[in-house]
Amino acid sequence: MKRWLFAVSLAGLLALFGCSRPVQEETTAAETMPPAETETEEETSGVKVIEGAGLNQDRTVSVRIVDEDNPALPGRVPVKVRGIYISGPMSGSTEAFNNILDSAAGTEINTVVIDFKDDEGRITCQIDSPLVTEIGACRPYVKDIKGLISSLKERGLYVIARVVAFRDPYLAEQKPEWSLHLADGSLYRDRQGMAWVDPYRKEVWDYLIEVGTAAKEVGFDEVQFDYIRFSTESSMDQVVFDESVTQGRSKMDVITEFVTYAYENLASQGLFVSADVFGTIIGSEIDANAVGQSYTEMAKHLDYICPMIYPSHYSSGNFGIEHPDTQPYETVLGALQKSRTVLDEAAEADDHVSRQAIVRPWLQDFTASYLGEGNYIPYGDAEVAAQIQAVKDAGYDEWMLWSAANRYHFGQLAPAGSEHVPEESPAEQTSLDGAEQETESVSLEETAPESETASPDGAEQESESASSDETGQETENAS
Repeated sequence: MKRWLFAVSLAGLLALFGCSRPVQEETTAAETMPPAETETEEETSGVKVIEGAGLNQDRTVSVRIVDEDNPALPGRVPVKVRGIYISGPMSGSTEAFNNILDSAAGTEINTVVIDFKDDEGRITCQIDSPLVTEIGACRPYVKDIKGLISSLKERGLYVIARVVAFRDPYLAEQKPEWSLHLADGSLYRDRQGMAWVDPYRKEVWDYLIEVGTAAKEVGFDEVQFDYIRFSTESSMDQVVFDESVTQGRSKMDVITEFVTYAYENLASQGLFVSADVFGTIIGSEIDANAVGQSYTEMAKHLDYICPMIYPSHYSSGNFGIEHPDTQPYETVLGALQKSRTVLDEAAEADDHVSRQAIVRPWLQDFTASYLGEGNYIPYGDAEVAAQIQAVKDAGYDEWMLWSAANRYHFGQLAPAGSEHVPEESPAEQTSLDGAEQETESVSLEETAPESETASPDGAEQESESASSDETGQETENAS
């Protein structure tokens, strides 16, 4: 099936690759399947005309065609990602990593997201890069990164480098002049004791580009930025910003500027560029302003935007659901329907002149027991399958599974090369109350216990408190 995206109007950006952005109205569960669309193509112009698309079913939309057979950016071949996250320590444990891959073999899993720059700011393999070398940032869990990536590609896997951006305690301590500070001059630290670097600092941007470039050199296909935001904690009110550096720019301004800068520098090298964002920013202006993530603006400057729509992270009442974690299908469907609505409205307001990234959500493969009795359910094969079905019913076809402990449930995944169709779609069993329900503003600081480890955008988000030692064995921390 051909893939498409909006025509580019942004000066300085390169021609775009194949992108799939479905156009479907947000509906109730009884109307979860996409409306009928008719398509025509003007072969000479490369334009696809879609009638009856988007929020207003009577409008016609013209979009630029770029498909898998004709990627517009040389060296970049788009992949419909169905992936899993692998930590740095697990990546360095050959036997443990191979056990996971062997378990996933024969399923639709075709991608691994590997820690390249982790939550502590350490590079998980040895690289020869000026500033990385200067500050001694490498902690090489993976002894032979090129060999590892080669073996993954021999398995037919697409390989993504996870690069944690602005929560970087190692860089913050090595380069305190680039870090967030309190009024007394001390480094700002979150409740986990992690220092953050200043997103307004161009030096930090260049360091991240240096890391992304190194990821390209060792063989990664894509750089996926995480923690591409400001801290969500109330203690951020105590941070003193240098006005000569901020220059009147808002948090949203500077995050969008960095995303644009990263895309311009990394896509030109043949990398795809993506970013993890909070799921709640899709419907909450309060949350979006707090973290500096504008869903619609970031989508204009990325290949992929990756909302973390874990059911455990939505509060009671979102999408008309009393306990979102207990209804994974409905929660994910509601979040992605909201995503579609927001992006469609933004495209209409922009007269469809700007590109939009592929929406590739993170899904939950962990049990959020910290939510307390009645507020969560154990997550296993069925719950993972339900979320994937919700992605498909919302009109999207890419996703990634998150487990900090790297323990995944593959039992109901579709076979490689096939579509995922459960015996009985949850869409046939459930209904969403209030299709027009807005995503409620959630206190981002309160979505998870203090003792959590990484999530894609993580420590504040992850529900499964886990860490991996260098042998690849996970140890659970008490929540």
